[in-house]
Amino acid sequence: MTTNIQTLDDKALRDKFIADNTLFLGPDPEIMRNHSVQPRSKAEEEVLAKGIDPHQVHHVRGLINSALSEAFEMVNQMGAAPGAKWGDLVTGIYTAQGDLSMIAPYGIIAFAACCFYPIRFINKYWTGDPTVGVKDGDGFIHNDARYGGIHNTDQSMMVPLFYKGELVCWLSSTIHEGENGATEPGGLPAKAESKYDEGIKMPPFKIVENFELKRDLVTFLQNSVRDPRLQLEDMKVKLHAVMRLRERIISILDQYGRDALIGTLRVHLEDVETEIRRRISELPDGTTRVLQFMDSSLRENALQKLSCAITVKGDKMTMDFRGSAPQFLNRSVNTNIASFKAALCTGLLQNIWPDLPHTMAVLSPIEILTDRNSILDAEGEMPQAMSLMPLFKGCVVWTIPMNKLSYSLPHRYSAIIASQYDQAATLIYGGITQNGDITGNFCADINGNGQGARSHADGQHSISPVFGFMCDTGEHELAEEETPIIRLGAQRLAKDRIGWGKYRGGMGYEQIATSRGTGLWGFMTGCEGSKFPSAQGLFGGYSCPSYQLMKIKGINIFDVLKKDPKAVEVFDIVELMNKRPIPGGAYTSQDMGMTFELASEGEIYMICQGSGGGYGDVLERNPQLVMQDLREDLMSHENARDIYKVVYDEQSLVVDEEATAELRAAYRRERIARGKPFDQFCQEWVTAEPPKDVPYFGSWDDTTQIYATTMGQRVKMPADQMQGAFMLDPKDVRIAELEAQLAART
Repeated sequence: MTTNIQTLDDKALRDKFIADNTLFLGPDPEIMRNHSVQPRSKAEEEVLAKGIDPHQVHHVRGLINSALSEAFEMVNQMGAAPGAKWGDLVTGIYTAQGDLSMIAPYGIIAFAACCFYPIRFINKYWTGDPTVGVKDGDGFIHNDARYGGIHNTDQSMMVPLFYKGELVCWLSSTIHEGENGATEPGGLPAKAESKYDEGIKMPPFKIVENFELKRDLVTFLQNSVRDPRLQLEDMKVKLHAVMRLRERIISILDQYGRDALIGTLRVHLEDVETEIRRRISELPDGTTRVLQFMDSSLRENALQKLSCAITVKGDKMTMDFRGSAPQFLNRSVNTNIASFKAALCTGLLQNIWPDLPHTMAVLSPIEILTDRNSILDAEGEMPQAMSLMPLFKGCVVWTIPMNKLSYSLPHRYSAIIASQYDQAATLIYGGITQNGDITGNFCADINGNGQGARSHADGQHSISPVFGFMCDTGEHELAEEETPIIRLGAQRLAKDRIGWGKYRGGMGYEQIATSRGTGLWGFMTGCEGSKFPSAQGLFGGYSCPSYQLMKIKGINIFDVLKKDPKAVEVFDIVELMNKRPIPGGAYTSQDMGMTFELASEGEIYMICQGSGGGYGDVLERNPQLVMQDLREDLMSHENARDIYKVVYDEQSLVVDEEATAELRAAYRRERIARGKPFDQFCQEWVTAEPPKDVPYFGSWDDTTQIYATTMGQRVKMPADQMQGAFMLDPKDVRIAELEAQLAART
């Protein structure tokens, strides 16, 4: 018998050997699952122990804010990507440890709210690595959401700032670049069945030394995408914007000193976290719940549950998402927990407490519970290229339960509001432009979702994307110079497609597009909400409608109009689809989960941004507001009468107040007559399991039991043993259906 006695030297040698020979530095769970502000560093502790002047903090914070704004404007004005031009970007500053302290006041919150993960990764793994290292003049690039990010179309440039030899903070700039070499052009491949279909996947690595891009790595990245010019230009733009930001921060350091900057960044975080705890403590103790559903995997119709319960007790808040749908093994609509938390941060700051500074500290006191391997907490090899589907839900999931909690408060920090439309309906494109360039990207009208109705007023039309609050919808003339996309109907508010209520939701706009002057071009869309409404109403308000993709194929609209300029009276989706004025066209309607398809010149694609949810009972809507909507051609007379129950003269729009009151009273009596006791309703309506003919994913009446449809078969599994669902190829499913039909006839 022998005894192994290991000396400390032997153990240290072994640990060093293992560290030096690690097979693969994948995403670090210790980093990726921690969204809280880290404990004070030694430097921060020393600075704050001395005491810090709050007036100086306020002044330095203003100077940082100004510097971040300037860097943002540089990227906005010089960037090549549509996302850069129309505001889908951010610039940020982080503590030396990597905690997000501040962003430009109108940047995309989520981009920075998950960029601290790769910075923490760099600090942990590259700082002491002799083959990498972190020094003044370095810059790191990153886009893989598994290391921290929203999705792989977003690319970040991260630069350490050293002052007198000490790392005092990190700076970053992020753009939604679009094209990234994925299996479908534009960077958002709904067809991706594994992470290897998603295009370039950059963990944080050094792309800059001595403030210059490394040409070998630049060439590698350019060689990995369809648009090498875009890749090069925006790397330069992000780098030089961060270098300008660095100059401004160094000026602050020179004027106020190192302690002032370190103290301001830390105090900013701690002040926000303290305020969040105070606001939570104002809320009544209890639990409110909301259920959301995604209705598509972007390859097939599939009802995926997102379950949320918000519990408040004292100054503690818990968001419980257990019972949500399982991850898909071969569909791209999964997201990881770090990305999902960034979406939650966005929703909290846009719709609940918009007056708070945009920093990661807002989530630090909040506990977030999920099932591992769920669609919100996907792990391993799961594709995540279209993680936007659950992330958009995360941006609005607060709205219903938090407004129920805060409704009774004597002081509120924002209006009580229904859900914003949470799908970014836009056309993603790719091919050869009329200028001979190869490209792929998305259209900027992604940025115009209708906002929810408020407790005191209608919602704002197409005010912003669900993921940002200061983005533009683009200039079509500029887009037509760069791409062959021609707009036949540009951002006409979608008549009658409204979230009805005492106050109606803000409306979305139609998008009618075609292409011209290219021999190779195509479109795709990446939305759900075509079967199940996306934006929920509040306190009796209606949800938004569902929205479909419509196409007119097999024609060339330019030839049609050349022969007869009056062939189409108005480019309006409802008119075109109902009247079908273009002879020979194949008119079709489908869900908005269309994967990339080639389009011939002059073929027409039509989609619609959606409405926010309504607020309150439709029978309480002021008849004069109904008339105003009619004057503005936002809805039809049919809906004014059928939904709002208003009696009026169609020509003069004069309301008969007495007849309207009588009609509404009669309809209320009809409602009462249709009503049933709650227990009777449940007995007739509630089933033990999800309907067999619905591909359903998630819990039913017990959050510990998860249903899924995998390989075409319904399965049930414990939530703590959740496995992913594997989906059949839609083409194989269709072939089997057609073969069965042939077999039945023979």
